[in-house]
Amino acid sequence: MVEKKEGILFVVSGPSGVGKGTVINEVLKVIPDINLSVSYTTRPPRKNETNGKEYFFVSEEEFDRMINDGEFLEWARVHGNFYGTPRSFIEEKLGENKDVILEIDTQGARQVKRIFPDGVFIFILPPSIEALLTRLRGRGTDCERDIEIRLRNARDELSEWEWYNYIVVNETVSFSKDLIASIILAERCRSSRLEMKGI
Repeated sequence: MVEKKEGILFVVSGPSGVGKGTVINEVLKVIPDINLSVSYTTRPPRKNETNGKEYFFVSEEEFDRMINDGEFLEWARVHGNFYGTPRSFIEEKLGENKDVILEIDTQGARQVKRIFPDGVFIFILPPSIEALLTRLRGRGTDCERDIEIRLRNARDELSEWEWYNYIVVNETVSFSKDLIASIILAERCRSSRLEMKGI
């Protein structure tokens, strides 16, 4: 019998506004047996965001305490706010041979790659900078100043794409969902991740 040796960590990155969260939510509908890691952030919740679903929203004081207590797998300051990945959730699920999908920025992804070099790193690109700007403005969650910061940061983030394992251009959410779901299924079949038992 063939079984996975251990859980697989899938890390999804891309510039703000590229549609990472939307695509991942669609992936979860077709691959329900993968665990979504919810990050912590100090930014205020946007309209329709729920604490514990999109993010855990905490104060800077609480975030500092969590850093000092070693509770984050990685953390970074992005767009003027802090974001961090809970260490215990990732380690627990992978230890139970369960797969985890994680949405983080490129700074955090580099930190995670040092700890989990066998993780699968997926970068989502916009079709163009113009399309990204349209999406940032269209979602109606940021003021013009914040949009300019996110767009400026996006140019730096886009230069990181080459070290990721897979690149997905988000032309449509449906197609991007299909591509990422295919990547997950293919990685689960990779021979180096499997072992024979009972033969």
